[in-house]
Amino acid sequence: MTATSVPGRAEKPGGQPTLARSIGPFQLFAYTLGGMLGAGIYGLVGRAAGELGSAIWLGFLVAMVAALLTGLSYASLGSRYPQAGGAATITQRAFARPLLTWVVGLAVMASGLSSVATQSRVVAENLLRLAGLEGVPAIVLALGFLLIICGIVLRGIQESMWVNILCTAVEAAGLLLVIAVGFPYWGSVDLLETPSGDGIGVSFLMTGAILTFFAFIGFEDTINVAEEARDPRRTLPFGIIGAMLAATVLYIAVAITAVSVVPWRELAAAPGPLAEVMARAAPWVPGWGYVAITVFAVANTALLNYVTASRLVFGMARQGLLPKPLAKVHAGRRTPHVATLALLPVLVALVLAGDISQLAAATVLLLLAVFTVVNVALLVLQRRPGEPRGGFEVPWPVPAAGALVCGALLLNRLGTGDWRAPALAGALLALILLGYALLRPKVTEETRVAA
Repeated sequence: MTATSVPGRAEKPGGQPTLARSIGPFQLFAYTLGGMLGAGIYGLVGRAAGELGSAIWLGFLVAMVAALLTGLSYASLGSRYPQAGGAATITQRAFARPLLTWVVGLAVMASGLSSVATQSRVVAENLLRLAGLEGVPAIVLALGFLLIICGIVLRGIQESMWVNILCTAVEAAGLLLVIAVGFPYWGSVDLLETPSGDGIGVSFLMTGAILTFFAFIGFEDTINVAEEARDPRRTLPFGIIGAMLAATVLYIAVAITAVSVVPWRELAAAPGPLAEVMARAAPWVPGWGYVAITVFAVANTALLNYVTASRLVFGMARQGLLPKPLAKVHAGRRTPHVATLALLPVLVALVLAGDISQLAAATVLLLLAVFTVVNVALLVLQRRPGEPRGGFEVPWPVPAAGALVCGALLLNRLGTGDWRAPALAGALLALILLGYALLRPKVTEETRVAA
């Protein structure tokens, strides 16, 4: 029976099932926005207040401009090459260097898996607070949560999308509630007041951009599901750019509200910054409300990173960089089930390892390097004769500026941050290179692209 004779099912010429193209524009927008809103805004406001004072809003604005450069590059690349594998697929197409593709792919995967493991523990700890289950070991809840999201990812991309829409709606509602109860306080503070009192200069803006940049990086998750989107040439750019603009409006409004309700010095010292805002502006809202919202936000981040990692493994296996069985697609559910299940024991090991916050910090450095490589890849592909144009094109200064910004942020983090994260990033990179030397993966002729 041919693929066209079975509704809802598609097969490769050889009879192998393929991923389902079922993600619409609104789902893709919510997918990107969910990845951004779950990136730490609920705790980031306090840290930003300590560094930026009442001018937090300006930090988010500058960070959006910096992140949008790379977001535009990802939107253009996704509309050109809507394939699972994301950054790894793009890197191979641009440079045809399996070692570089291997490093990029595993760096993104390490970032996603460390995030899933970290968020699983956070979900467990918050559930214990919410339900008063002090006698239950947090590790049991964390492992149970892992099994649940693994089941959702296995079930199908549509199920993952609807769960994401639910969680994103709760996250956004929590932020809109903060804005609504705090809006009467707007205009009560100087929104340009800084901790140093020296005014706003280039150094201040750079600090703000570095601190808040990662509240905008949901586009890395989005490009990995481009192969499952309907009309990705149109919907992928809409999802990425629309979500970044929507997140910016929410972030700036929340930042202005937070410093208007709670003086920035007190906000910086608060263990739960937005919960403190709610306690002062709307004491009638029960305290457990924001604990519940945190559970939804963190769970959503874990789910999206699991989806991303599974599609990345699938794409790299299809290229020949990982074992071929990982590229199998379930005939009924149309999901990369082998790749999804293969990640589960790795995640269990990471959860059992305990506090991996340093690992998460290290993978952030690798992610900045990946963003730099992807921007350069777009420059290379734009200049290559015969490369297909996408549904969304950007002029070359956009990826060039994106590469410079990400490179500058990486160098700044290496030069001014704690030594442990760069050291661990170096060790992780060494392990990735060792894995390549031992496995000697070969890119298949089917996906090889000459540079």
